[in-house]
Amino acid sequence: MRIHLVCHASTDAVRAARFAADEPLDEIGARQAAEAGPDVPRHDVAFCAPSVRCRSSAEALGLTPVVDPRLTGCDYGAWAGRSLDEVAATDPEGLGEWLAEPSRAPHGGESLTDLVSRVGAWIDGPPGEGDGPAPRAVVAVVDAVVVRAAVAHALGAGPRAVWRIDVDPLSTTLLVGEPGRWSLRALQPGRG
Repeated sequence: MRIHLVCHASTDAVRAARFAADEPLDEIGARQAAEAGPDVPRHDVAFCAPSVRCRSSAEALGLTPVVDPRLTGCDYGAWAGRSLDEVAATDPEGLGEWLAEPSRAPHGGESLTDLVSRVGAWIDGPPGEGDGPAPRAVVAVVDAVVVRAAVAHALGAGPRAVWRIDVDPLSTTLLVGEPGRWSLRALQPGRG
């Protein structure tokens, strides 16, 4: 099985290094996603996260995906829409706690441990399970943090690895294998 994880196109939050909220694509991101459409990997089924940025990216890429809430990006709670510097200035203890301990969510949202577990369960499901035979090739348009969580899960690296993986807008990450046995095959840069 092949799972192609495509990071959504750029947004104002990405360009400003803010914790994601449910923001739309920026003009550059929408244009780059439309241009990247012919490069979407061959697939049997397409999925996307329910956020505006992921659904808009999938549409611009020419996909008709199944919207899957299990692919939702990390819930940053009270930090959504704020920059790391803003959070560091107003909640330095909470930020330090969250960065040091992946099982904590002082912002009132989701911990990294829970994110990696949720995304790992989707990958190991396998995607599309219950709808007939498992697809051989899947494409999913998701947030960068979901790609990071998927890679961390696939490699058995744990949630701390999430911050050691760079993911660009419109990049494609390829995982190959089967539920419980994944390998990272490729990290292809995006256009953002």
